[in-house]
Amino acid sequence: MKLGKATRDAFGEALRELGRERPEIVVLDGDVSNSTRTEYFAKEFPERFFQVGIAESNLIGVASGLAGAGKLPVVASFACFIMCNAFDQLRMSVAFPKLNVKVVGSHAGISIGEDGPSQMGIEDLALACALPGFSVIVPADEVETRAATRAMIEHRGPVYLRTGRPKVPLVYENGCDFKIGVAIQLRDGKDLTLIANGIMVAQALEAAEALAQEGIQARVLDIATLKPIDREAIVKAARETG
Repeated sequence: MKLGKATRDAFGEALRELGRERPEIVVLDGDVSNSTRTEYFAKEFPERFFQVGIAESNLIGVASGLAGAGKLPVVASFACFIMCNAFDQLRMSVAFPKLNVKVVGSHAGISIGEDGPSQMGIEDLALACALPGFSVIVPADEVETRAATRAMIEHRGPVYLRTGRPKVPLVYENGCDFKIGVAIQLRDGKDLTLIANGIMVAQALEAAEALAQEGIQARVLDIATLKPIDREAIVKAARETG
């Protein structure tokens, strides 16, 4: 697999494109637009971009107000900041009212280790999955991220999309038919199933190839949607490869 773009870059490009199609989209950022890549949107649509600053709780409050006024707010910050610092506001002002707010957490996981623990989004997925009514998406590469960003915008209801800083291998060179809540089978196998999402999908494919050299046929599932999870695909894989 060749190296592709970082998922944060693909998100920024997709959001800018969607901004051209959907005038109701507004974007809010927590003073990290150059890192989350919402700066792409801001440069083209400055009148629809709101820089709230390093105040994640206020960021969510403003977004919920804009959603109540008929706008389609997309909120972006580092995953650890937006989920940990603003969890109560996400719970009370977005999840319970079922507002159509889209939340994007960048620089997720331990792949930004050199920045230190204060920047790492490690707990974000657990927190996001605990929010009532939220869909939670972790795309594998730039292609799936573009498709997931569009699906997020078209979906009615709150969504959390996780992106990352490092460039990642291109898993979907021939396109991606992404749907929220639906797993994608990338490789068939009869002996076992490897389930992954995000940057680990490429690793799962590499592991499956290594196993094949030993005569073990592994199925690979990309569970990009953690919530609602595709239970049917997982149970089917367990029955057929267990």
